[in-house]
Amino acid sequence: MPGRLLLVAAAAAVVVISTTLGPVPAAGAGLTCSGIVPMRYRYDRISITDFGGVGDGRTVNTKAFREAIYRIQHLRRRGGTLLYVPPGVYLTGSFNLTSRMTLYLARGAVIKAVQDTWNWPLIAPLPSYGRGRERPGGRVGVGVHVKTNAGRGGYIRNVTISDVYMENVRQGLKISGDVGDHPDEYYNPNALPYVKGITVRDVWGVKVREAGLIRGLWNAPFTGICLSNVNIRGWPGPGRSGGRWTCEHVSGAAHEVNPWPCAELASPQHTGSCLNSP
Repeated sequence: MPGRLLLVAAAAAVVVISTTLGPVPAAGAGLTCSGIVPMRYRYDRISITDFGGVGDGRTVNTKAFREAIYRIQHLRRRGGTLLYVPPGVYLTGSFNLTSRMTLYLARGAVIKAVQDTWNWPLIAPLPSYGRGRERPGGRVGVGVHVKTNAGRGGYIRNVTISDVYMENVRQGLKISGDVGDHPDEYYNPNALPYVKGITVRDVWGVKVREAGLIRGLWNAPFTGICLSNVNIRGWPGPGRSGGRWTCEHVSGAAHEVNPWPCAELASPQHTGSCLNSP
């Protein structure tokens, strides 16, 4: 199955992909940025600049990335193709990766999501899977779900999610570090995720069974969580709020949130930064 790279900008969210790799390595050299898996050598190499890519931090390069990957996908060079991104800041909308390719960012290269929401396609929700994994019957999903797990490593930081309306969901908001999903048994359990600076604002939910769950890891707590103007309601009727919040191994602040969130998000020293977050 082809790999996928989807840069998601939710409202004012800034999504940045960068590495500290040096020049394109010679045959048999080089590791992925994780430093764990040897990088596959690709005899066929192209640069994003060959397709009009400009790393000036202003030019939108969506067309260049899509054309470069289309070329890789349809020419299908033996051994695959390396797409080289030289130093610079490359604004782009979403694009899909494909099989038998390496996306190589030189030292100082940054791929940054454009902030104009007109550049982002509206993706239809996935159809119901019918019988759920946990119990019989259809699935009732989560309004906003940010998930990771020990063994995945990586960073989730400086993300803003805003202007969300949800209805008839099981949980309004879920930010979880214990989803337990791994592709195989060879993952590194010591590769801990780093989660900091997630802002959720201007959210309205109705017919929500549970307001939310925010659960970090005891050895990698989630910090800088900000909830602002979040109103989660249950089914119509007196006193039918959207249930309770559950928090573990997190810190942050909340402003104008109903029902009132857990104590971990009631930190006075974080309230100011929460209100002023972009």
